Amino acid sequence: MTSPYYRDEQVTLWLGDALDVLRGMPDESVDCIVTSPPYYGLRDYGVPGQYGLESSPAEYVEIMRQVFVEARRVLAKDGTCWINLDDSYAYPPGSAGRQGNGQRQGRTFTAEGLRGTRAIPPKNLMLIPERLAIAFQDDGWIVRNRIVWHAPNSMPESVTDRLAHRYETVLLLVRDARYAFDLDAIREPQKTAGQRHEGRSCGSGEGWPSEWSAKTRALNPKGGNPGDVWSIPTRPYPEAHFATFPLELPVRCIKAGCKPGGTVLDPFSGSGTTGEASRKLGRRYIGIDLNPAYHDLAIKRFAQGVLDLDPAA
Repeated sequence: MTSPYYRDEQVTLWLGDALDVLRGMPDESVDCIVTSPPYYGLRDYGVPGQYGLESSPAEYVEIMRQVFVEARRVLAKDGTCWINLDDSYAYPPGSAGRQGNGQRQGRTFTAEGLRGTRAIPPKNLMLIPERLAIAFQDDGWIVRNRIVWHAPNSMPESVTDRLAHRYETVLLLVRDARYAFDLDAIREPQKTAGQRHEGRSCGSGEGWPSEWSAKTRALNPKGGNPGDVWSIPTRPYPEAHFATFPLELPVRCIKAGCKPGGTVLDPFSGSGTTGEASRKLGRRYIGIDLNPAYHDLAIKRFAQGVLDLDPAA
């Protein structure tokens, strides 16, 4: 590998194609991956070699599979990998398709970005996150969670023949059945914490139907499991490019999935949101991006210093 684009005591930024840079990184050299790859067919970033404008969904899935083969190699055996993805609709070549759903403003379909998708009838949701999850699973990853990121402040869509899109997907992948995970770090407050909770579970019990039995358990005083639906508003970062996700999203992933003092990797670093979250939480950060302008923006962002996190983050 050549010299990094930028390095300080906590951050290292590499300029180049994610797959090429990952191939030059040592085995098991990072503890956590938090990233959001370019979505298929939704935006032309104007950079040669960019991902997302492949000629078909199958080609996109294959290149992402190759990237995450290398990502799995550089991830520690007990590490976690969090991938934020969104879906897109098939439209005939030459048509405009839907605009960004408000979570990533400014995205549009282009005929060029959707070449080769005529095998999928127009107006079909292409199920890109599901296709990727299955490909990753077939490739050896353990798909531990499929998280729904709901953006309550997402912008309305003008569509009238389907429901408006209000969420994106976050896949939690792991290499091994045993991995580092700190649920306590992301528990949510419960009004009844410490009390006992009564519910039903399968099994027999006196006075209950044969298929049910009464169960009671003490609620965890540290709070409840946040579950796999995360309601996190978008929070645009001034000067950031259109693909910025809210800081609270990588913060939650890193708190749960990266051991204290560990290293976080984002192979699609962009404006450095994952890097900012890593710095705030005292983790080291490695970012990769093809566009030097995004790295410049991230460096400017990091130079602003580490502010206190929102207690609710």
